Amino acid sequence: MPDSTLDSTLCPPLYPPIEPFRSGRLPVDSVHTLYWEECGNPNGVPVLFLHGGPGAGLSPKHRQFFDPAHYRIVLFDQRGAGQSTPLGEFRANTTQLLLADIETLRTLLGIERWLVFGGSWGSTLALAYGQAHPERCTGFVLRGIFLCTPAEIDWFMNGIKWFFPEEHARFVAAIAPNERGDLLGAYAKRLFSDDPASNASAARTWSRYEGACLHLLPHPEVEQQFASEAVGLGVGRLEAHYFLHQAFLGEDQLIRNVYRIAHLPAVIIQGRYDVVCPPASAFRLKEAWPSAAFHIIADAGHAAFEPGIAAALVAATDAFRDQQRFS
Repeated sequence: MPDSTLDSTLCPPLYPPIEPFRSGRLPVDSVHTLYWEECGNPNGVPVLFLHGGPGAGLSPKHRQFFDPAHYRIVLFDQRGAGQSTPLGEFRANTTQLLLADIETLRTLLGIERWLVFGGSWGSTLALAYGQAHPERCTGFVLRGIFLCTPAEIDWFMNGIKWFFPEEHARFVAAIAPNERGDLLGAYAKRLFSDDPASNASAARTWSRYEGACLHLLPHPEVEQQFASEAVGLGVGRLEAHYFLHQAFLGEDQLIRNVYRIAHLPAVIIQGRYDVVCPPASAFRLKEAWPSAAFHIIADAGHAAFEPGIAAALVAATDAFRDQQRFS
C-alpha cells in the first residue's frame, strides 16, 4: 500500500472483545513484578503490544487491534504501570531495563520472533527494542511517533499551550510562580518527594493535562480517567522520570540507528492534529526509513482509539496477517 492520507470510513473496525487464554506475573528484580497476558490463537503468529506513557498501562481494548484467529497476542504492563507493581515506581526503571524485560518475557513464552506494535511511548520503546534486537522482529506497526528528543519534551511541557491554552494554564497553576521557568524540574520536585499527598496530586495534575489533549474532539471521560490515581500515578511519575533522562537514550539515537531495522517492513500511522506527539517526528522517522509506509490520518489527534487511527491500525495488522508488504 502506498503512502497516503487514509479515509477512516474505508477501514475495518476493531475486532470484538476477547479475554486472555493465559496470564501471569513475572518478577524481574527485587522491586518490580510485571503483569502479562496472551490472547487470541495460542498457535498463532506472535505479536507484541507495547503501551504508551511511559506508565499508561494496558486496556482490554488493546487486544482488539489484532485478528484473534491469526495472532498470538502478547501484552504486558511495563515497570510501574497498570497491574505491574509497584505502581508508579521510577527506581530501577530505564529504557534498557524495559528492553531486558521484553527479552525475558519473550524467552519465558518460547517465542523466536514477533511483530512489534507500539504507539506514542510504545513507538519509542518499539524502535529502541528493534534496534537492539532486530533479529527478534518481523516488522513494526508504529503510531503517534515520539522520539524523546529535547524539542519534543519542551513541546509537551510548554508548546501545547498554543493549542490547549486553558489546559496548559491548569497544568502551570499547580506550580508556584517563581518555579514556572522550569516546569519539568518543578514537577519532578513534587512527583519524587517523600510526601505521598504531594506526589499523588502532582501526578494526577500531570496525567489529566495529557488526557485532556489526546483527542481531536473533547472526551471528558478520558480526561477523568487520566486524572484518577490509578492512571495518574503511573503516567505522571514515569513520564517525568523518562523526560528528565531523555528516555536514557543517546542524542537522536532512534533516528541514527534506523539502519539496524531498515530491512524490516514497517507502517507509521500518525494523526494530522496530534498535539501530544506532533507529526514532525513521524515525518522525520519516515525520511530516515524510506521503505516504511507513512499514513497521515486526516481527522485525528493522538489517541489510538480515534476512529481513523484505530481503523488504520487494524488495517495494518490485517495486512501483515495477509503477508502484504507496505512500501
